[in-house]
Amino acid sequence: MTVAFGDGFGAPRSVSAQLSRAAARAGGVRLILGWVPRPDAGLDFTAFADVRTVMPGWGLRDAVAAGQVRFPPVRLCAVPALLHGPWRPGLLVASVVPAGAGISAGGSSPSGYAFGSEVSWQRAAVDAGPLVAAVVAHGSPRADAGEPLDSGAVVVVGETGEPPGTLRETTPRPEHKEIARLVAPLIPEGARLQVGPGPVGGALLRSLKVPVAVDSGLLPDAVVDLADRGLLLGDPVATYLAGGPRLYSWADGRRILHPVEYTHDLGRLSDGPFFAVNTAVEIDLDGQVNVEGTANAVFGGIGGHADYAAAATRSVGGLSIIAVTSRHAGQPTLVPALSRPVSTPSHDVDIVVTERGMADLRGLSRPERRQALAALWGI
Repeated sequence: MTVAFGDGFGAPRSVSAQLSRAAARAGGVRLILGWVPRPDAGLDFTAFADVRTVMPGWGLRDAVAAGQVRFPPVRLCAVPALLHGPWRPGLLVASVVPAGAGISAGGSSPSGYAFGSEVSWQRAAVDAGPLVAAVVAHGSPRADAGEPLDSGAVVVVGETGEPPGTLRETTPRPEHKEIARLVAPLIPEGARLQVGPGPVGGALLRSLKVPVAVDSGLLPDAVVDLADRGLLLGDPVATYLAGGPRLYSWADGRRILHPVEYTHDLGRLSDGPFFAVNTAVEIDLDGQVNVEGTANAVFGGIGGHADYAAAATRSVGGLSIIAVTSRHAGQPTLVPALSRPVSTPSHDVDIVVTERGMADLRGLSRPERRQALAALWGI
């Protein structure tokens, strides 16, 4: 059997140890993981015949380094196709919340269950036809914009009152704030904006002075500050909540979370001006971006980076912006050759911004792009 295990900060960790023991007894069980932002001690990877993940995340670094978990190069928008193909699960283990007011289209309180602090690829997994082994997470917000799950396909295997985990924000350093200051004027009033996780994205949302609509994969705490300042247009669109109690409380009852086949759909995103602001582990002189890690360690997967960058470059009036500090851990982030394969190609990068300034690469030939990036880094 292939088992898919729900991801994000609301993952069904309270049953991971039981799942591992059951897999060990059965033998030959394959495990599919999503974004694992924090280690799960209950998951015993040696209990499974094969473990794969769509996006390593911080919680799988050691397991990936040890060879216990494999990660293929997968864009987040391509995960539904995998789940209906070679990764089709027979069982989805997921956290759910009781569906209620604020979740259904008509504002009624239907019976059944919905997803809580993340929807991600789980709707695609459900559509592939598995049984859903559900943990009812009473401490999770009700933020799923979709219809309740078919109760006939759901078996409740547990309950928990624990809230989702917390993504502790990294305090922006002066260089992060300077990057945000340079990027902010590029975002016009009324824009649809995506920001990647990390201090640059948070600093940008807190430095904006014009109202924007947030259309992003991960929704950080800084969105609440944007709303408090009256600069958030409508409810945001996201597939993961990635913050703390304040974000979860604010999101409860709002129709925010959508499946990746909606949030990461290039056609929808590029229909009108769309601004994507993402970072990089390193970028080469051609403008190719690596977000997976260094030569010595895996930090993450491709995720939605390539999706949002491609959508922004093809949107008329939008921009694909790579916002990265010029140095990290004492080393330049501009390198002659990437230490890992390309995550986002150079033709999906419009503007590169560091604390030193910016390079507008639109319309430049490859030699001109190399010259512009070298000048930005002062080499």
